[in-house]
Amino acid sequence: MKKEKILIVDDEKEIRDLIDIYLKNEGYNTIKAENGLDALEILKKESADLIILDIMMPKLDGIETCMKIRETQNIPIIMLSAKGEDIDKIMGLTTGADDYLTKPFNPLELVARVKSQLRRYLKLNDYKRPEDENGIIEVDDLIINVNTHEVKVNGNEVKLTPREFSILELLAKNKGIVFSIEKIYETIWKESFMESENTVMVHIRKIREKIEQNPRKPIYIKTVWGVGYKIEN
Repeated sequence: MKKEKILIVDDEKEIRDLIDIYLKNEGYNTIKAENGLDALEILKKESADLIILDIMMPKLDGIETCMKIRETQNIPIIMLSAKGEDIDKIMGLTTGADDYLTKPFNPLELVARVKSQLRRYLKLNDYKRPEDENGIIEVDDLIINVNTHEVKVNGNEVKLTPREFSILELLAKNKGIVFSIEKIYETIWKESFMESENTVMVHIRKIREKIEQNPRKPIYIKTVWGVGYKIEN
Protein backbone atom coordinates (compact mmCIF):
# COMPACT_ATOMS: atom_id res chain seq x y z
CA MET A 1 0.00 0.00 0.00
CA LYS A 2 1.38 3.41 -0.99
CA LYS A 3 2.14 5.62 2.02
CA GLU A 4 1.49 9.33 1.88
CA LYS A 5 4.33 11.70 1.04
CA ILE A 6 4.87 14.76 3.23
CA LEU A 7 6.90 17.85 2.33
CA ILE A 8 8.69 19.42 5.32
CA VAL A 9 9.66 23.07 4.80
CA ASP A 10 11.72 24.77 7.52
CA ASP A 11 14.94 26.78 7.46
CA GLU A 12 16.16 25.08 10.67
CA LYS A 13 17.84 21.77 9.87
CA GLU A 14 17.27 20.46 13.39
CA ILE A 15 13.52 21.02 13.08
CA ARG A 16 13.40 19.40 9.61
CA ASP A 17 15.31 16.37 10.83
CA LEU A 18 13.22 16.04 14.00
CA ILE A 19 9.93 16.10 12.07
CA ASP A 20 11.43 13.74 9.48
CA ILE A 21 12.30 11.15 12.14
CA TYR A 22 8.83 11.17 13.73
CA LEU A 23 7.01 10.96 10.40
CA LYS A 24 9.20 8.14 9.09
CA ASN A 25 8.58 6.26 12.34
CA GLU A 26 4.89 6.40 11.39
CA GLY A 27 5.67 5.00 7.95
CA TYR A 28 5.30 8.24 5.94
CA ASN A 29 7.52 9.16 3.02
CA THR A 30 9.13 12.59 3.36
CA ILE A 31 10.78 15.31 1.29
CA LYS A 32 12.64 18.23 2.88
CA ALA A 33 13.16 21.84 1.80
CA GLU A 34 14.91 24.64 3.67
CA ASN A 35 12.88 27.55 2.29
CA GLY A 36 9.76 28.41 0.31
CA LEU A 37 11.50 28.76 -3.05
CA ASP A 38 12.99 25.27 -2.77
CA ALA A 39 9.57 23.91 -1.79
CA LEU A 40 7.91 25.41 -4.87
CA GLU A 41 10.60 23.94 -7.12
CA ILE A 42 10.10 20.51 -5.54
CA LEU A 43 6.35 20.70 -6.09
CA LYS A 44 6.93 21.36 -9.79
CA LYS A 45 8.72 18.04 -10.09
CA GLU A 46 6.88 15.76 -7.68
CA SER A 47 3.65 15.58 -5.74
CA ALA A 48 3.05 15.70 -1.99
CA ASP A 49 0.01 14.67 0.04
CA LEU A 50 0.58 17.20 2.85
CA ILE A 51 2.93 20.10 3.56
CA ILE A 52 4.37 21.17 6.91
CA LEU A 53 5.35 24.80 6.35
CA ASP A 54 7.30 27.13 8.62
CA ILE A 55 6.21 30.78 8.51
CA MET A 56 9.47 32.62 9.29
CA MET A 57 11.92 31.70 6.51
CA PRO A 58 14.42 33.59 4.33
CA LYS A 59 13.95 34.11 0.56
CA LEU A 60 10.21 33.32 0.62
CA ASP A 61 8.28 33.13 3.88
CA GLY A 62 5.60 30.59 4.69
CA ILE A 63 2.67 32.94 4.11
CA GLU A 64 3.75 33.78 0.56
CA THR A 65 4.68 30.16 -0.12
CA CYS A 66 1.26 29.01 1.07
CA MET A 67 -0.49 31.53 -1.18
CA LYS A 68 1.54 30.45 -4.21
CA ILE A 69 0.79 26.77 -3.54
CA ARG A 70 -2.91 27.57 -3.19
CA GLU A 71 -2.93 29.03 -6.72
CA THR A 72 -2.76 25.50 -8.10
CA GLN A 73 -3.14 22.94 -5.30
CA ASN A 74 -5.53 22.12 -2.47
CA ILE A 75 -3.39 19.68 -0.49
CA PRO A 76 -3.40 20.09 3.32
CA ILE A 77 -0.96 22.62 4.76
CA ILE A 78 0.04 22.75 8.44
CA MET A 79 1.90 25.95 9.33
CA LEU A 80 4.56 26.28 12.01
CA SER A 81 5.63 29.50 13.66
CA ALA A 82 7.75 30.67 16.57
CA LYS A 83 5.14 33.37 17.09
CA GLY A 84 1.98 32.69 19.03
CA GLU A 85 0.03 35.89 18.51
CA ASP A 86 -3.52 35.53 17.21
CA ILE A 87 -2.78 37.75 14.21
CA ASP A 88 -0.24 35.20 12.94
CA LYS A 89 -2.76 32.40 13.24
CA ILE A 90 -5.45 34.42 11.46
CA MET A 91 -3.02 35.41 8.71
CA GLY A 92 -1.87 31.82 8.19
CA LEU A 93 -5.32 30.30 8.05
CA THR A 94 -6.89 32.97 5.83
CA THR A 95 -4.14 32.53 3.23
CA GLY A 96 -5.00 28.88 2.82
CA ALA A 97 -3.46 26.89 5.68
CA ASP A 98 -5.53 24.07 7.17
CA ASP A 99 -3.93 24.00 10.62
CA TYR A 100 -1.43 25.89 12.74
CA LEU A 101 1.08 24.89 15.41
CA THR A 102 3.28 27.16 17.49
CA LYS A 103 6.95 26.41 18.20
CA PRO A 104 8.16 24.82 20.37
CA PHE A 105 5.73 22.00 19.67
CA ASN A 106 5.34 18.40 20.76
CA PRO A 107 6.29 16.21 17.78
CA LEU A 108 3.62 13.71 18.76
CA GLU A 109 0.98 16.44 18.55
CA LEU A 110 2.24 17.37 15.08
CA VAL A 111 2.01 13.72 13.98
CA ALA A 112 -1.55 13.56 15.33
CA ARG A 113 -2.49 16.66 13.33
CA VAL A 114 -0.86 15.23 10.21
CA LYS A 115 -2.93 12.06 10.57
CA SER A 116 -6.10 14.09 11.13
CA GLN A 117 -5.57 16.25 8.02
CA LEU A 118 -4.67 13.28 5.83
CA ARG A 119 -7.68 11.31 7.06
CA ARG A 120 -9.98 14.23 6.29
CA TYR A 121 -8.57 14.92 2.83
CA LEU A 122 -7.55 11.50 1.58
CA LYS A 123 -10.29 9.29 2.98
CA LEU A 124 -13.38 11.36 3.68
CA ASN A 125 -13.03 13.34 0.45
CA ASP A 126 -11.39 10.57 -1.62
CA TYR A 127 -8.63 13.09 -2.35
CA LYS A 128 -10.37 14.27 -5.53
CA ARG A 129 -9.19 17.17 -7.64
CA PRO A 130 -11.72 19.99 -8.03
CA GLU A 131 -12.04 19.15 -11.72
CA ASP A 132 -12.51 15.78 -13.36
CA GLU A 133 -10.55 14.29 -16.28
CA ASN A 134 -12.46 16.49 -18.73
CA GLY A 135 -11.51 19.67 -16.90
CA ILE A 136 -14.99 20.17 -15.46
CA ILE A 137 -15.54 22.01 -12.16
CA GLU A 138 -19.02 21.83 -10.65
CA VAL A 139 -20.35 24.16 -7.97
CA ASP A 140 -24.02 23.28 -7.53
CA ASP A 141 -25.66 24.43 -10.80
CA LEU A 142 -22.53 26.27 -11.97
CA ILE A 143 -20.46 24.25 -14.47
CA ILE A 144 -16.99 25.45 -15.50
CA ASN A 145 -15.10 23.75 -18.33
CA VAL A 146 -11.44 24.68 -17.86
CA ASN A 147 -10.39 23.18 -21.20
CA THR A 148 -12.95 24.96 -23.40
CA HIS A 149 -13.44 28.07 -21.21
CA GLU A 150 -17.19 27.48 -21.19
CA VAL A 151 -19.41 28.37 -18.25
CA LYS A 152 -22.99 27.24 -17.72
CA VAL A 153 -25.51 28.10 -15.02
CA ASN A 154 -28.61 25.92 -14.78
CA GLY A 155 -27.73 24.58 -18.23
CA ASN A 156 -27.55 28.02 -19.82
CA GLU A 157 -24.25 29.17 -21.30
CA VAL A 158 -22.73 32.32 -19.83
CA LYS A 159 -20.23 34.44 -21.76
CA LEU A 160 -17.27 35.64 -19.69
CA THR A 161 -14.26 37.66 -20.76
CA PRO A 162 -10.87 35.91 -20.44
CA ARG A 163 -10.11 37.86 -17.25
CA GLU A 164 -13.51 37.11 -15.76
CA PHE A 165 -13.09 33.43 -16.56
CA SER A 166 -9.61 33.36 -14.99
CA ILE A 167 -10.91 34.88 -11.75
CA LEU A 168 -13.81 32.42 -11.60
CA GLU A 169 -11.49 29.50 -12.38
CA LEU A 170 -9.04 30.59 -9.64
CA LEU A 171 -11.78 30.70 -6.99
CA ALA A 172 -13.49 27.49 -8.18
CA LYS A 173 -10.26 25.49 -8.20
CA ASN A 174 -9.60 26.58 -4.62
CA LYS A 175 -13.00 26.07 -3.00
CA GLY A 176 -13.19 27.33 0.56
CA ILE A 177 -10.02 29.40 0.27
CA VAL A 178 -10.31 33.16 0.68
CA PHE A 179 -8.37 35.23 -1.87
CA SER A 180 -7.60 38.85 -1.10
CA ILE A 181 -8.16 41.51 -3.76
CA GLU A 182 -4.39 41.98 -3.93
CA LYS A 183 -3.77 38.25 -4.46
CA ILE A 184 -6.45 37.99 -7.16
CA TYR A 185 -4.96 40.96 -8.99
CA GLU A 186 -1.36 39.71 -8.84
CA THR A 187 -2.38 36.17 -9.87
CA ILE A 188 -4.62 37.12 -12.79
CA TRP A 189 -2.97 40.31 -14.06
CA LYS A 190 0.53 38.99 -13.25
CA GLU A 191 1.83 42.33 -12.11
CA SER A 192 2.36 44.08 -8.78
CA PHE A 193 -0.71 45.30 -6.96
CA MET A 194 -0.83 49.12 -7.04
CA GLU A 195 -4.05 50.30 -5.38
CA SER A 196 -6.11 48.26 -7.85
CA GLU A 197 -8.99 47.29 -5.56
CA ASN A 198 -11.54 48.81 -7.91
CA THR A 199 -10.29 46.81 -10.91
CA VAL A 200 -10.86 43.48 -9.15
CA MET A 201 -14.14 44.57 -7.58
CA VAL A 202 -15.52 45.63 -10.98
CA HIS A 203 -14.64 42.23 -12.46
CA ILE A 204 -16.21 40.40 -9.51
CA ARG A 205 -19.36 42.49 -9.91
CA LYS A 206 -19.54 41.68 -13.63
CA ILE A 207 -19.05 37.96 -12.99
CA ARG A 208 -21.83 38.01 -10.41
CA GLU A 209 -24.16 39.81 -12.80
CA LYS A 210 -23.64 36.95 -15.26
CA ILE A 211 -23.72 33.87 -13.00
CA GLU A 212 -25.81 34.88 -9.97
CA GLN A 213 -29.59 34.87 -9.96
CA ASN A 214 -29.42 37.80 -7.54
CA PRO A 215 -26.01 39.54 -7.68
CA ARG A 216 -26.80 41.34 -4.41
CA LYS A 217 -27.24 38.00 -2.66
CA PRO A 218 -24.62 35.82 -4.35
CA ILE A 219 -24.65 32.07 -3.79
CA TYR A 220 -21.44 31.30 -5.67
CA ILE A 221 -18.84 34.02 -5.11
CA LYS A 222 -19.03 34.99 -1.45
CA THR A 223 -17.51 38.11 0.09
CA VAL A 224 -15.49 37.61 3.28
CA TRP A 225 -15.59 41.13 4.68
CA GLY A 226 -12.19 42.63 5.32
CA VAL A 227 -10.43 39.65 3.74
CA GLY A 228 -11.51 38.93 0.15
CA TYR A 229 -13.59 36.51 -1.92
CA LYS A 230 -14.16 32.77 -2.06
CA ILE A 231 -16.29 30.03 -3.56
CA GLU A 232 -17.49 27.69 -0.84
CA ASN A 233 -17.21 23.90 -0.92
